Amino acid sequence: MLGWRKFTFVLLGLGLYLACTPDDPVETVPLRDRAEQQILDRDSLQVYLSNHYFNSGELAAMSNPMDSDILIEALPENGQLPDPSNQSLLIDAVETHTTTYLEVEYEYYVLRIRQGGGAEQPHFSDDVRVQYTGSYFDGSIFDSRVNPEELDLTYLVAGWSRVLPQFNIAESFVNNPDGTVTYNNPGVGVMFLPSGLAYFDGNGAIPPYTNLVFSFTLFQSDVNDHDSDNVPSFLEDLDGDLNLATDDTDNDFNYNFNDADDDGDGVLTKDEDLEPDTDLTVDRDGDGDPTNDIGDGDPTNDDSDNDGIPNYLDTDSTGSRKD
Repeated sequence: MLGWRKFTFVLLGLGLYLACTPDDPVETVPLRDRAEQQILDRDSLQVYLSNHYFNSGELAAMSNPMDSDILIEALPENGQLPDPSNQSLLIDAVETHTTTYLEVEYEYYVLRIRQGGGAEQPHFSDDVRVQYTGSYFDGSIFDSRVNPEELDLTYLVAGWSRVLPQFNIAESFVNNPDGTVTYNNPGVGVMFLPSGLAYFDGNGAIPPYTNLVFSFTLFQSDVNDHDSDNVPSFLEDLDGDLNLATDDTDNDFNYNFNDADDDGDGVLTKDEDLEPDTDLTVDRDGDGDPTNDIGDGDPTNDDSDNDGIPNYLDTDSTGSRKD
């Protein structure tokens, strides 16, 4: 575990809401159709990528580049790279990806500077340790973390939960005497997001229908289990849409990833784990004998009535390991 803290004030996820006095004018922007806006955003992103370049040669020569080393600049008026041997147009270097979010297919772009040398990649709902910079097309910065920050991908804009899982964490790290940490070979990249994968109709300081650029360095990740029911949160995405807010098995308005009794049958999800315990060293039930525990720590592989529905999602199966 990384000793996670939940930063509910982080601009990326729940938003930085600027306080307004009663005298502040409030401008109402009509809500746009997401599919139509995606077409406009895609065209705008492609123009941006065609008219901006980055310091590709300099980054390639670095042994351990970070997101802060990435320099993105607009082409000069003549439309030519100032130093073609060391610079590359973004449009020639980015990867094009698509994803479906809120029933709309979105196109977004990723500049992969370094994959990351670690064995793990975060899931879309995991905790991550990152540093990043968020900016507008004109290069102005609206948010930045120059030191590693611990964030929960579940509560960030949708683009982050699509992009970060495509990178690996750092290969290794060293705790320094001064309390800092040095990371070797982390994942480094830039995401170029349409407004529909960012804040869409705006959020606090972010104007409505704004495409955003995030450069980032991925250091570490940790699998999330928000409700501590022994089902990792990424497995609570039953419909596979990368959106935990669409999964509520018992329709109690408490999403599965945050519901300790997913099927509402009165038996906690973690107690519907009836498989024989294969770990004979950990005393899971706290009775002093680690060899007599019931449950292998995974409620997803228990289906007592063999109907294809795991016990923890099946109201007809109410057996408990505590019985």
